[in-house]
Amino acid sequence: MASSMGDDDNGINEINVTPMVDVMLVLLIIFMVTANYMTSQSIDMKLPKASTGQSNNADVKNLGFSIDKNSKLFLDGQPVNYADLAPLLAEKKAQKPDISALISADVKTPHGEVVKLIDFIRKNGITNFAINVEVEE
Repeated sequence: MASSMGDDDNGINEINVTPMVDVMLVLLIIFMVTANYMTSQSIDMKLPKASTGQSNNADVKNLGFSIDKNSKLFLDGQPVNYADLAPLLAEKKAQKPDISALISADVKTPHGEVVKLIDFIRKNGITNFAINVEVEE
């Protein structure tokens, strides 16, 4: 009786990469869907150009106001209206008294909308603000 006990040379000696490929494909799909969602949340805006524009200091935490070409107001990318904005500005001002506002307005936004926003944030105690432009070369 010549049977081999424990010497099974017919076993699989390779690593099965199928589960790893499955995981990588799932991660790729999640990344693609997330990237698509993030770009759809951005505000369609064309900034006015100015030759004297300066880059913003990335270390400074600003309130990011945006007004699109349809005069819709956004705060840090989220739609907001003036009625909800006053308590929010008071809270932000209490957290950081020297907070400033960065205002981005589409080139087709009526001038009156920008003035209205500046007046509103100044009435709510935020006196430091800048207007975002695209720097001409």
